[in-house]
Amino acid sequence: MPFLTDNPWILSWIAIPLLIFLARVTDVSIGTFRIILISRGRRGIAALLGFIEISIWLLAISQVFQHLSNVACFLAYGLGFACGNYIGITIEEKIALGQQIIRIITRNTIDILPMALRDAGYGATVIKANGAKGAVNIILCVVPRSKVKEAIALAREIDPNIFISLQDVRAVDAGFMPIRSPGFGWRRIIKKK
Repeated sequence: MPFLTDNPWILSWIAIPLLIFLARVTDVSIGTFRIILISRGRRGIAALLGFIEISIWLLAISQVFQHLSNVACFLAYGLGFACGNYIGITIEEKIALGQQIIRIITRNTIDILPMALRDAGYGATVIKANGAKGAVNIILCVVPRSKVKEAIALAREIDPNIFISLQDVRAVDAGFMPIRSPGFGWRRIIKKK
């Protein structure tokens, strides 16, 4: 690239810092995603991503060390790290790997809410418990992470006063996931009342 070699200022103050920034964004995004995969027990893909991550990191850090007197390289390195974390988490949220337990605590709708969750294709287990203000029902529902918002919206539609907490699930071994039955639904039961 004759344009860069003829203009050493552009090379050292724009091109190299930009390369460092992009390399850091890429390697930290991969690293963030890799850590999430490790926490979910996905060793094979995590190992491959680790190799790619460290290779890109070596490229970025070698450029920083070759240009120790260039403040723009240091700033690009730090800014790339910050942006990489943000992008890595955003990517993971979009992919939504794994499953979560939705823990719903309610004083009402003990028959309708679990039925609605089951009718929507989610398993629901009900546990009777005691809370600070008396008897409550705890509904446990294991849901793919990509469907959590949908399941919570359904639960809040039925009972807006529920307490919800989420917990990541590392693995699911066995269980019952109901098959949706056409023609039968919780909305029909509510309309009858």
